[in-house]
Order: sequence, then structure tokens, then C-alpha cells
Amino acid sequence: MGVVTFSASFGAGGAEIAPAVAERLGLPFHDRVIPAQVAGRLGVPVAEAEANDETITRGLWRLVSSLGTMPDPVGGVLPTGSLPDERAYRQQTEWVLTEIAAGPGGVVLGRAGAMVLRDRPDVLHVRLDGPAERRLAAAVEHLHLPVEEVRREQEAADAARTAYVRHFYRCDPAEARHYHLVVDSTALPHDTVVDLVVTAARARGIGR
Repeated sequence: MGVVTFSASFGAGGAEIAPAVAERLGLPFHDRVIPAQVAGRLGVPVAEAEANDETITRGLWRLVSSLGTMPDPVGGVLPTGSLPDERAYRQQTEWVLTEIAAGPGGVVLGRAGAMVLRDRPDVLHVRLDGPAERRLAAAVEHLHLPVEEVRREQEAADAARTAYVRHFYRCDPAEARHYHLVVDSTALPHDTVVDLVVTAARARGIGR
């Protein structure tokens, strides 16, 4: 059936757009099931796996901090070592993604899917992004929280996700070369973005 991977900046609407694409394509949306499977394979509680999951901001900061990889002031990262236990979560997540691609297919949000599955021809890689201020405005409207609180969460989430990908995959998740389709989802209605992704996915033979 193929796979659609989504990389989404904070406030770019990934949590709404990705499952809508899955529904349109008739594919499963793999989200919380991924840390559950990782937990089962490692023999740890699901909460522990979620605390090492790339899509959960609070856990992601814990993971990035434990790896000794923190964002530097100019957008790079400063690796200071590695912990096999943390790498085990990443490795198990990669295996889950590989099995999804080889089996039922589906739509995956985050988890550096574009890097993990970059060599497969039956995958569409999508990046959702947009200017920081427009993403902030969208997030404030969605979360109904004070602007400064959301701004801090946005900065933390964007920096941590970038650090995660740079640490494990030595690349910048914002670079267009990793994706087949890059969309400013703050400039277009989400329904239009879903239409674009579905059209691109079907052009690659993905979906039911």
C-alpha cells in the first residue's frame, strides 16, 4: 500500500493533516501505536517509551538532554556522547517503521521517517512548515493558551526535533532535499494541503 511520512514543524498542522491524509488514502495512521510497539520489544512500560519518542515534546527534550545533544545558539548541535539505552529506542523505532513499509503501509508523523525510509520507492516524504510567526498564531488558536507560553513550547519543540535528527542522522530535517513535497501549511487551508498530499501519494502508487 505504501507509506506517507510527515515531518512537521510546531504549529504546521501535522497532527490534523497527517490523519486526514491517512483516511483519504484508506491507510492506517501510525502514531501512538509506535511507542507501544517499541515498549513491547524493549520490555518497558509504554510511558517509558513515550518519554523517548520523537513526537512527544516533553519526552523529546529528555531524550535530547540524555544524549548530551543540545541546540547551540546558531542552530547546530553539540554532541557530547551517546547512551546505548537511548539508541535502543531509536533503533526499535526504525525497525517498526521498516516493518510498516514492508507490510500494511500507512501514514507516519515524525520519527524521522524521511531519513529512515529514504531509500524506498514506495514512500512519499512530506514536510509541513511555514514562517515561525504564522505557525505560532495557528498554534495559539488551536491550543487556546497565552502567546508567550506557546512561543516557548514552539521554540523548544522545533529545537529539540532538529537536534534529534541531527544527532542520529547527521542532517537538518528542514532541508527540502529530504522530501518529495514541501508545503507551507500556514499559507493554505488544511483541506487543500490534504488534497495536495493525497494527489502526490496516488501519483506514487500509494493508497487503496
